[in-house]
Amino acid sequence: MGFFSFLGRLLFASLFILSAWQMFNEFGTDGGPAAKELIPKLTLVKKHVSAQLKLKLPDIDVKQVVATAIALKGLGGILFVFGQTFGAYLLLVYLALSTPLLYDFYNYSSSDPKFQGLLCNFLHSVALFGALLFFWGMKNSMPKRQLKKKPATKTTKAA
Repeated sequence: MGFFSFLGRLLFASLFILSAWQMFNEFGTDGGPAAKELIPKLTLVKKHVSAQLKLKLPDIDVKQVVATAIALKGLGGILFVFGQTFGAYLLLVYLALSTPLLYDFYNYSSSDPKFQGLLCNFLHSVALFGALLFFWGMKNSMPKRQLKKKPATKTTKAA
């Protein structure tokens, strides 16, 4: 059972680890393709939040956002493989912050061709979030292993 549990965590975390590796390799001096995709989305979020709060928000360095995503996915994935709840927590933080930002299907009408793809990816990330919550809940609900006391052996006298 332990091997299959490890294999399941390895396969699950490989999604995050390989994605972080690809983002790291493409990072370059400008943050790579991930930064180019995030710039308009972060600008829209910043504009919306500053309008709602009536505050001027500071500029967000997209390269730092991408580097943070790489760190959360990479470190969280590696820790998750070894069964650490902190790894699941890091992946939960990544998914909670990135999913509504990256897959903004709510900004498109249902007749727009982008809508279906964004909604599908959004629901995929929500399912991953649910799986991590399940892991976290199961990990926290299981009692820690307790050492079993060996029963006292009775010795018999040979006659």
